[in-house]
Amino acid sequence: MDFEQLKQDVIAYSKTIGIDKIGFASASPFEELKQRLIQQQQLNYQSGFEESDIEKRTNPQLLLPGAKSIIAIALAYPSKLKNAPLSKRGERRGIFCRASWGQDYHLVLRDRLQKLEAYLIEKLPDIEVKSMVDTGELSDRAVSERAGIGWSGKNCAIITPEFGSYVYLGEIITNVPFPPDQPIEDQCGSCTKCIDVCPTGALIQGGQLDSKKCIAFLTQTKGFLPEEYRDKIGNRIYGCDTCQTVCPKNKGMDFHNHPEMEPDPELVKPLLTPLLTISNRDFKEKYGIMSGSWRGKKPLQRNAILALAHFKEASAIPDLIGVMKDDPRPVLRGTAAWSLGKIGGDGVGEAIEKAMQREKDEEVLHEMNRGLELLAQKKE
Repeated sequence: MDFEQLKQDVIAYSKTIGIDKIGFASASPFEELKQRLIQQQQLNYQSGFEESDIEKRTNPQLLLPGAKSIIAIALAYPSKLKNAPLSKRGERRGIFCRASWGQDYHLVLRDRLQKLEAYLIEKLPDIEVKSMVDTGELSDRAVSERAGIGWSGKNCAIITPEFGSYVYLGEIITNVPFPPDQPIEDQCGSCTKCIDVCPTGALIQGGQLDSKKCIAFLTQTKGFLPEEYRDKIGNRIYGCDTCQTVCPKNKGMDFHNHPEMEPDPELVKPLLTPLLTISNRDFKEKYGIMSGSWRGKKPLQRNAILALAHFKEASAIPDLIGVMKDDPRPVLRGTAAWSLGKIGGDGVGEAIEKAMQREKDEEVLHEMNRGLELLAQKKE
């Protein structure tokens, strides 16, 4: 069979179903990646969200025996909001990262991959395929780099010449030996802007990421956020785009190719105070379609509380006192107490002391004491 012609047919078809870029790679083991992952594991840089079995992350044969090649795809997503609402005193807003705008990208990419799989099966009924997006075993970044989608930047994102790093990635492993594409040469050069501005120092020279320091990871955790990172969250509700927005390769990159990815400005820049008491039903109705909702509402509410502290938003004090007193979740009660201490104001100390009298949770009591200490520091 003429696999080069089949490859060209697949490329042509991919354009008709809304795939912005496609590349082909061999399915040989990712030996260099394996060594990097072992090192990351030894340094405790991993987030815990990724596949823990390094062999599965680096050997496609374990996922599809007889694998010969991998088809990598990329879909560009928007980087700019149209009619973005303003955040102002009394109406402070948070922000979701760009990769969570619009419909959950897992669903969008799976739709494209399923259509591509159906096309391949129609052409070759005996073909074997296995597709994955983000949560699969393979490293999307390593596959995309090998397939010539882009190079792996110092911000630990795939950077494409056409769309910058604002792309979602997915892949199909197959037993068809497609001719491979050539990787793209690294074009970061001596630039270190992403490393220099990372709020927590999570990016490390050599294209490494200490995931446990990364704000994108921290905003998704469910417990108390370590105090050393609370001031660095800013108004981020979910994720972080700093290492992408400063990248020179992303200048002017803003693509609105897919209707499913169009963001609702009121959702991706939500008012903070209403988030504190949103019901489960309203949360699912409003935010359930977004990938940023996958961890549930509690981490986002905690981040909203920290964002109000970031703004020193005095108008939110009654709402924060309400959370501190009445919310059934210790993480939110404690975070509200700490944030009240950061904001300050008349009656805040008395409210914290009163709440302490009936508080039983040790971690919450610690946060309440910290809130009082922060208030005392303001008076010094």
